[in-house]
Amino acid sequence: MAAAEEWLRKELSGIRTGMASPAVLDSVKVDVYGAPMALKEVASIVIEGARSLRIAPWDKAQVKEIEKAITISNLGLSVVTDSDGVRVNFPELTSDKRKDFAKVAKDKLEDAKKHVRGHREDVMRDIQAKEKSGGFGKDDIFRLKNEMQKIVDDANKKLDALYDKKEKEIMGN
Repeated sequence: MAAAEEWLRKELSGIRTGMASPAVLDSVKVDVYGAPMALKEVASIVIEGARSLRIAPWDKAQVKEIEKAITISNLGLSVVTDSDGVRVNFPELTSDKRKDFAKVAKDKLEDAKKHVRGHREDVMRDIQAKEKSGGFGKDDIFRLKNEMQKIVDDANKKLDALYDKKEKEIMGN
């Protein structure tokens, strides 16, 4: 259950909200000397303003590769190179883009909930196997099923809270 929550937290951090966030660039891979590397492994990334990031590569020869990687990542960001490195600007989101990003976030929420349901099904099968083998009495089985459902409900509430927070960020509320 905690793994589903952590996964959703990571996935939602990669969705643009109109504000500059280095986490949006976590999925960007840069071709460095013939090998793909994560952007944060080849440069420092700092927030420069409300809607811009500064990327300072450790090897200045990688500036063009970094610019290319961000451009082809299709994140909708504008990239400007200068003598210090790369500046990434986050354009203002249109209402249609905000809705699209909210839909992506909702899809990620559903994926996380499927993961939780899968765990619930595994536990239910385990409980039913114990019931058939006579390992537990009827009261124990009933109690275990209730406890499991409470854990699932709590996990779903946490996932919903993460989504609600992200949706507010995306929609600008």
